[in-house]
Amino acid sequence: MTLLRRLLSLLVVPLMAAATLGTLSSAANARTTPFPSRIALPDGFSPEGLTIGRGTTVYVGSVGNGAVWRGDLRTGRGSVFIPGAPGREKAGLKLDPQGRLWTADFSAGAASVHDGTTGAQLAHYQFTDEPGSIVNDLVVTPRAVYFTDSARPALYVVPLLPGGRLPAAGAARVLPLSGPAAAPDAFNNGIVALPDGDLLVAQMLTGRLVRVDARTGVSRVVDLGGYSVDRADGLVLRGRTLYVIRNLTNVVAVVELNADRTAGVVRREITSPALRSPATGDLLGPALYVVNGRFDVEPGPTVDYDVVRLPA
Repeated sequence: MTLLRRLLSLLVVPLMAAATLGTLSSAANARTTPFPSRIALPDGFSPEGLTIGRGTTVYVGSVGNGAVWRGDLRTGRGSVFIPGAPGREKAGLKLDPQGRLWTADFSAGAASVHDGTTGAQLAHYQFTDEPGSIVNDLVVTPRAVYFTDSARPALYVVPLLPGGRLPAAGAARVLPLSGPAAAPDAFNNGIVALPDGDLLVAQMLTGRLVRVDARTGVSRVVDLGGYSVDRADGLVLRGRTLYVIRNLTNVVAVVELNADRTAGVVRREITSPALRSPATGDLLGPALYVVNGRFDVEPGPTVDYDVVRLPA
């Protein structure tokens, strides 16, 4: 059984009853817009990561074969930008200020860096050879790039050189986690950086958000007043507003964090018939773009996938 299928079997379990919060349907967004509400991806693509680059350029990675699709959010058109490669399944994606595309290489225990314009590979960082590792998501900061491993209580760190230059392949290191971030079977997934340098990590199976000290790996739970972010996958942060994309629940929880980002209140849930096991997303102006991973269906060459536009 492939790692992807094992992951799908982990995802597809009975879900808790949905919290009785007010919902916001994308159908309520009646504003006329030149941007399409749905962008089709190639059939069978098995997307997982999404990031928006310069202008209206969007990149989507395949956890099936490691390809990257690049398109335009205004026109809805795009094509495969980086061809797939064996053992390079791509989960999280992020574009850095230098225009480089970083990818979490999922079951390979590694990360790759590509030129965001040409697709050429610029660097490759091998974090671990341990079987079963799941390098899932990442965040770029001015000093380092951090990666989650959903199967191990650790973050992987690629320290950046002055000016954001890439370090040598051997510069990557492991940051062991302690506290709630190291809970067994928590399935650490999405990750964002906070203004003070700490990191916020989504735990898909415990339904928690944890705050991690980027220097020590020490962590603590973010108080959400009893709300569970069960199935939390991708995280998107703008100011003090955190979007928690919850895959099999087909919900995006909108959390208002407090000033020191130690607690938050869920202000609303975004729901829509267009959500089909969303994996992650990114913001552009007043819109949240979400990629549907469709984790509730068996991957195959005829399965359709898409990116959908929601009001943020």
